[in-house]
Amino acid sequence: MDALNALVAFLNFVFIPGAAYGAQLALGALGITLVYGILRFSNFAHGDTMAFGAMVTILMTWWFQGMGISFGPLPTALLALPFGIAATAGFVLATDRVVYRFYRRQKASSTIVVIVSLGVMFVMNGIIRFVIGVDEQNFSDGARFLVNPQEFKTFTGLAEPLAIKTTQAVTLVTAVIVVAFLFWFLQKTRTGKSMRAFSDNEDLALLSGINPDRVVAVTWILAAGIATIAGVLYGLDKSFKPFTYFQLLLPMFAAAIVGGLGNPLGAIAGGFVIAFSEVMVTNAWKKVANYLLPDNLQVDGLVQLLSTDYKFAVSFTILIIVLLFMPTGLFKGKSL
Repeated sequence: MDALNALVAFLNFVFIPGAAYGAQLALGALGITLVYGILRFSNFAHGDTMAFGAMVTILMTWWFQGMGISFGPLPTALLALPFGIAATAGFVLATDRVVYRFYRRQKASSTIVVIVSLGVMFVMNGIIRFVIGVDEQNFSDGARFLVNPQEFKTFTGLAEPLAIKTTQAVTLVTAVIVVAFLFWFLQKTRTGKSMRAFSDNEDLALLSGINPDRVVAVTWILAAGIATIAGVLYGLDKSFKPFTYFQLLLPMFAAAIVGGLGNPLGAIAGGFVIAFSEVMVTNAWKKVANYLLPDNLQVDGLVQLLSTDYKFAVSFTILIIVLLFMPTGLFKGKSL
């Protein structure tokens, strides 16, 4: 029984939250790697693009709730998500037309465009804070648990209750759908093949008659859609606070680089590597350890390598190690 209790505690505090967080980072890293692979620059405004999409979705969610519209046991935010995606896609396309297109036509270096994206990031962050404020917003509704801890405890007789939040299940299912759609789009559709050709060899793609403006526009729309979905899923699972998405830039970029910048499969793998590394290093292992250890070896301390306040240090450490020894990442992406 103690081994089963230890397993349930591990699932509760490490595996399930790590899987949900990994899916969120993977989606965020997918948007980053898509822009880098096709548009050739690191978009530092991506975190605030996630926040912008989540903000619009939250406002629409509140409007739906005020109208008495819900999605049953699922979060109402899923109904509002298409509006958030559309608004974010429109915003980033307008930003590209007003800002990025000028530097693209001037054939500015990627370093200059990265600095420009920092400026866009600060502008977006200011707009988001002005519209929705700086306070934490909780917008999750519907059923709280997919697996209720008390019902699980009663049914199994275990001391440790298993809890799976609805938002965690929604995150994993949605992430699988988004990833499957993206790979299908890139591999099977004519536009997706054009994007891949443009990414591999821009000059040859142009000679083949591929419309670069169309490729750029579709890239921004896909990146905006993925960013909005990632931002909403993170907000549902945790909570929405504009500055949090700026902080997520480090683990998302770490995930993209660890997997292989420009490689979508690598971004997914990198997201889970970073997420589980952070969760496992900052988790307090006392409960799991005491279920497995004999009575005379029970521990009193938290058995925690690092406080959760230092979880981003894990991302930074992994990022440095990968850049030193595997600069193209696990899946041989583009080098920096």
